[in-house]
Amino acid sequence: MLRHLAIATTLAVFTAPAIAAPAAMPRYAHIFVIIEENHNFDHIIGARVAANFNRLAKQYSLATNFYAESHPSAPDYIAILGGDTFGVRDDDAPYCRPKSTRAGCENSGDEGYVDHTIAARSLVDQLNERALTWKGYFEDIPSPGSDADRWPSSHAPVAGQPNGLYAVKHNGFMYFKSVQDDPRRAEKLVGFDALERDIAAGALPNYAHIVPNQCNDMHGLRGENVPEDCDKGNDPAMIARADRQLGELVGKILASKQWNGPENNALVITFDEDAGWRLDGHAAGCCGSVAGDPNNPGGGWIPTIVITNHGPRGIVDGAPYNHYSLLRTTEDAFGIAEHLGHAADEAKGVVAMTPLFAAGK
Repeated sequence: MLRHLAIATTLAVFTAPAIAAPAAMPRYAHIFVIIEENHNFDHIIGARVAANFNRLAKQYSLATNFYAESHPSAPDYIAILGGDTFGVRDDDAPYCRPKSTRAGCENSGDEGYVDHTIAARSLVDQLNERALTWKGYFEDIPSPGSDADRWPSSHAPVAGQPNGLYAVKHNGFMYFKSVQDDPRRAEKLVGFDALERDIAAGALPNYAHIVPNQCNDMHGLRGENVPEDCDKGNDPAMIARADRQLGELVGKILASKQWNGPENNALVITFDEDAGWRLDGHAAGCCGSVAGDPNNPGGGWIPTIVITNHGPRGIVDGAPYNHYSLLRTTEDAFGIAEHLGHAADEAKGVVAMTPLFAAGK
């Protein structure tokens, strides 16, 4: 009872007038998505150590019933881009096949294990077909377009650095064959040094997918050279570290000339999944997820903030959404009529997050 009372009190801070159903999704020139890691909605919203998250949630727009698709991470990153988890149920690398003995394929002997290279269409294909630009920005990726499953690693250590700052399980692009086979991949899967340059130059793409490293996204690490505020056993410090990093990153984007131009731009801050457990009585998923379904059981209740550069502020939307809703929203905002995979499951409740984006012109 006390836990539910605390949640109700937290949500009351974000109470807003009822949202009228918008007529249509406005057209957007840019959509930027920042993805954090492994925290429940109530771990972040209302938490003192997440001051920037809460400031942005109050100032802009907050989705209070947003859900992930699965545990662990990789299926959720894939779902955001492809509208399905495609049978991937683990964090193995994109090059893994059933019975593979390569490093990064530790689960390849499991029953039901699938080829982790996905031949299906993705948001990348949709954007390319419409001459819309895209990039994935991954903090500490070892080199542009790298196919490393993690970095640093025991095979490629870096003095003074913890292993696993970059993890390909958080790079959903690399699971799609069309990206693996793209000779220009190195131009589009880049580090935060490139992000800094693109922000400063006003050269961010139409779609930007931004993933901090595992010390700066609340995932945390264990082992040698791991800073205290990245240690998985120190959750408040991990949240505070990621919150500081987020505040700096969002501040740079919102101060940029590109953001402040006449076109509609949106910045979405979301999570891959919750912490692996949920509050009593709270669902694990929505919009077609089924408990016990190995491919879409629901990945938990996660915070999602939407920032737009035009229009009203302080919107609180309690409609059920998930990562498929985010994909559908991205498609609609770019004028793409095709909805990939479960992004098309309107009959199951997968709808665009139009109330949070309707502030645009």
